[in-house]
Amino acid sequence: MKLFHFLFLCFFTNTLFNFSSAANVTYDARSLIIDGQHKLLISASIHYPRSVPGMWPGLIQTAKEGGVDVIDTYVFWNGHEPSPGKYNFEGRYDLVKFAKIVQQAGMYLMLRIGPFICAEWNYGGIPVWLHYVPGTVFRSDTAPFKYHMQKFMTLIVNLMKKEKLFASQGGPIILSQVENEYGNYEQFYEGAKRYVNWSAAMSVSLNTGVPWIMCAQDDAPDPVINTFNSFYFDFDTFKPNSPNKPKFWTENWPGWFRTFGARDPHRAAEDIAYSVAHFFQKGGSLQNYYMYHGGTNFGRTAGGPFMTTSYDYEAPIDEYGLPRLPKWGHLKELHRAIKLCEHALLKSKPTTLSLGPNQEADVYDNGLGVCAAFLANNDNKTDMNVVFRNVSYHLPAWSVSILPDCKNVVHNTAKVGSQASVLKMVPEKLQPSVGSPTRSLKGLKWDIFVENAGIWGVADFTTNGFVDHINTTKDTTDYLWHTTSITVGENEEFLKKGSRPVLLIESLGHALHAFVNQELQGSASGNGSDSSFKFKSPISLKAGKNEIALLSMTVGQKTAGGLYEWVGAGLTSVKIEGLNNGTLDLSMSSWTYKIGLKGEHLGIYNPENLSAVKWVSTSEPPKNQPLTWYKVVVDPPSGDEPVGLDMLHMGKGLAWLNGEEIGRYWPIEVPKHLALECAEECDYRGKFFQDKCLTGCGEPTQRWYHVPRSWFKPTGNILVIFEEKGGDPTKITFSKRKTSGVCSLISEDYPAVDQESMLKEGSENGRTRPNVHLKCPKDTRISNIKFASFGNPTGKCGSYSTGDCHDPSSTIVVEKVCLGKRECSVELTEENFDKSLCPGTTKKLAIEAVCS
Repeated sequence: MKLFHFLFLCFFTNTLFNFSSAANVTYDARSLIIDGQHKLLISASIHYPRSVPGMWPGLIQTAKEGGVDVIDTYVFWNGHEPSPGKYNFEGRYDLVKFAKIVQQAGMYLMLRIGPFICAEWNYGGIPVWLHYVPGTVFRSDTAPFKYHMQKFMTLIVNLMKKEKLFASQGGPIILSQVENEYGNYEQFYEGAKRYVNWSAAMSVSLNTGVPWIMCAQDDAPDPVINTFNSFYFDFDTFKPNSPNKPKFWTENWPGWFRTFGARDPHRAAEDIAYSVAHFFQKGGSLQNYYMYHGGTNFGRTAGGPFMTTSYDYEAPIDEYGLPRLPKWGHLKELHRAIKLCEHALLKSKPTTLSLGPNQEADVYDNGLGVCAAFLANNDNKTDMNVVFRNVSYHLPAWSVSILPDCKNVVHNTAKVGSQASVLKMVPEKLQPSVGSPTRSLKGLKWDIFVENAGIWGVADFTTNGFVDHINTTKDTTDYLWHTTSITVGENEEFLKKGSRPVLLIESLGHALHAFVNQELQGSASGNGSDSSFKFKSPISLKAGKNEIALLSMTVGQKTAGGLYEWVGAGLTSVKIEGLNNGTLDLSMSSWTYKIGLKGEHLGIYNPENLSAVKWVSTSEPPKNQPLTWYKVVVDPPSGDEPVGLDMLHMGKGLAWLNGEEIGRYWPIEVPKHLALECAEECDYRGKFFQDKCLTGCGEPTQRWYHVPRSWFKPTGNILVIFEEKGGDPTKITFSKRKTSGVCSLISEDYPAVDQESMLKEGSENGRTRPNVHLKCPKDTRISNIKFASFGNPTGKCGSYSTGDCHDPSSTIVVEKVCLGKRECSVELTEENFDKSLCPGTTKKLAIEAVCS
């Protein structure tokens, strides 16, 4: 009992960080040392520009409640310096405000300045304008790049110093990062080693008073710490490059990103927990989830190319800011179990014991009564019973059991006890605004503006052949018009036969809409694996002059790779087949170019620029019409739940609310022919990789687009949509993200020691019986028990079914305890259930409850 009182005191005092005075932050081979105390740290990546300031306190608090010590963020250079010497630290880019919210929450901050960040962010975070500074090669030993990199990093460090945000000044920042995963690409760069050494020396010279790190940089120069990024910390291949440096895992990926047209990857909570437990079991000291909240790639910030606007990442906190259950809850329980072991882990040397061919124990025992053990079953198929210190323990396959006193299991990574949520996107029709001058009792009034297919205003230039798309637009827009014309003679055979010639286009990427005589002929695109594509489609030509207008588009810029800023995009070949003289090659013809769209150039998505074009008002907006701007004035959705814009019935384009950039929308379907490669259920056992468990075949890649509540006004909200190829705007709705129900499934062999009781009362009083705990969102109650079964139920949340072993009184018992309450607990006891059922079977209790 004294042991756990001691553990509780350590746990409590270590989580109350005091930022009132300067802290001394150093490190040794075991861990980071803050004011003389070694630390085990659990960190969570939350990127400030991928949410909005109104969400930051809630996100950070949810991370803290999840057992997180440190908030981690990159610094987004191209967001802060969109043009040379012009800086932006407002709104979503208010880095100081974000850091102070972390500080106010009593948490640490890891500031990963980069300034190259990758992050599936446009251009890897480096400003596009820097590519056009003569002599510049990104991430290289070139003078212009190093000048601008040092200038920006100095700016950020000085800004943090001014606000006293480094721990050495009494602030929350305990670590900073320079560069990012450069070791993966050094072979592409002349003088790479010189650049690495310069980056490290330059960073250290900024005198932040806290250590610097480099990710995936095995030769990080002292005193910079080299760190590791991957799904699992590889103790066989990764070593700190100095005996005085600790093991830091700066990116553990609890999910994966998604690209338009691709399937949806999933990583199970059990596997994430296994990887984290194994890291601390083997002597790791700082672990960061990348991402803990993924958020949204608002506007045109998504990189890739082809990265979706959603950067949900299947992270423990979802895109909308809600805990993803059971993932968030399962990891919270894991973190608490690890913290119970902190003193033993930091004050003892481990002893590794073999418990079987793929089973082992790592024991941290200081010989003075402080002892913690991790029992691991690394077999990815078979559950095992092992004997440790003369006691038998059951270890599911691919799992770690944590014993903070070397006796009692408080957590097993494969046994999920946290509740799951039933989340729904509840549609709500667009409501005409009270403040709209065009409000009608008959419904919404839409304003329409249609772009010309081709050149608008004065052409930018004319040249023979094609230009590189990115070098032409310099990423100021996704769009680049290419126009030319051909004359068709009246004697062409296709005119007499009623057939149609075929347009053939080849492009380096990323997407294309082809128009002939102002009519859309077809579209094509690459994908996240290969940006290039070929277009082949019959086209309608007439006798005489025919105008050909090709709208080439980018869908985010490259985010990483060797010399990635030199990768081009755009058309390389245009031909027409089926003419009397054979194939007409237009590739070296005279092409006239126009950068961007008229409405985009005039900024008609901004409330102050609405009068820049002549809108046409209608109560029946055109459907399936390309190159169309739609504007409507609406009231906000009811309630306070997070909001998504449902774009299922639209084609592809951009959306804004009150001038704020919602982002690119493109509800492109995942090909149905991939259905055999989509999983119905994910097996957590065995090593995860991004294509291991994929879903979403035949479904839109992204249907809903996050619209932060803080962007809405009480009335008079201006929603602007630019539709590229045609859709039905009357079917656009807002959808509210709501928790409609909760589920939980607990087995009789769930760890029988409650962590909270252990912390408060000690191991003797910490023993408990497994129980199902359910909790509805605020302002809701459990109104119905949709499913309850004690026995051997099967399925998952939302699709449970009874097995051949079932206690018929299950529903009555659960209803008695839970109905009408916001939260309840149901114990697996003889008083509640018939435990004599199915002798020899480990029974489970599964419940699904409705919250309303």
